[in-house]
Order: sequence, then structure tokens, then C-alpha cells
Amino acid sequence: MNQLGALGQFSRFTENLSSERIKGEFQNLQSKLSTVRPPQEFFNVKNFSKPQNFAELQSRVSYNVKYYQSNYGIIIGALSVYSLLTNLLLLFVISLVVLGVAGISRLRGEDWVTPVGTFKVNQLYTALTCVAVPLGFLASPFTTILWLVGASAVTVIGHASFMEKPIQVVFEEETV
Repeated sequence: MNQLGALGQFSRFTENLSSERIKGEFQNLQSKLSTVRPPQEFFNVKNFSKPQNFAELQSRVSYNVKYYQSNYGIIIGALSVYSLLTNLLLLFVISLVVLGVAGISRLRGEDWVTPVGTFKVNQLYTALTCVAVPLGFLASPFTTILWLVGASAVTVIGHASFMEKPIQVVFEEETV
């Protein structure tokens, strides 16, 4: 019964890695990246101003989050990379777990034979867990995630609230 469960998981995994799905995801990513606004437009300080009231602030944030969605995604990605590069222990733990699971899965259920002895797959996963969990707690991933959420929110909402809408959009809203 355990082998049937593993076979079912493997078939779901291979369905997720089908070439059509990968092509679709790549095209989706390309379409998102094609909507990236140029830096001259995104960082144009002439279009920065303080909103007059809370309704204008809400309107700006709503419009700018949609309009600059890809730019904000790139900024959040850059902040994510920065947070991992400044927390090297967390980067090490993530790499250890990914490479450990990949290495153990390459055994395909067979025992790992070394000059020291033979290790079963379950023993390898247990050893990986016993090493990764304490190191994971020391790496403070929750603090890093909270910092990332806070820095992303301040950056995105700050930019979106101070960036004025284009004049064409303001006139279209007033005439409707």
C-alpha cells in the first residue's frame, strides 16, 4: 500500500512537470515581465505628491498597485534575495535541506552504502531533519519573513500612495 501511495505522489509530481505546463508558466512569466514599467516612469519624482485626503490615497494605491504590479514584484524579489544574503545561516539551512532531499531522492529508495556502514533512506531523512530543524530555529526564519513583509509593505504602499495617477486617468474618472 505504501508503494501505491508513493507511485501516486510521483505521478502527480510528473504531471506538474509536464512540458505543456512549464511552457504555460514560462509564457505567463513572460507576459508579466512584459508589463514592467520603465525606471524613468517608475522613479519619476516629479509625479510624487502628498495625497489631499484618505479617499485620494485609497484611489492612488488601488490604481498604482495594478499599474506597477510587475515593478513591485521585482522589488519584493530583490528584497527577498537581500534578506537571504544578509541571513547566511538561513540561506545555508535552505540549501542544506534542498540539496539533502535531492541527494536522498537520487537514491530511489535504495540504501546508501559507505565505508562506515549502510544507511537506510529513513535514517538519512531523520538525520537531515535532526540537523536542519535546530539550525532552522537558530536562523530565525520568522524574523526574516516578518522583516520581508514589513519592508515590502512599506516600500509598495509608500510608493503607491505618493505616486500620482496619470492625468488622463484622473480626467476619465471625473467625466464618468
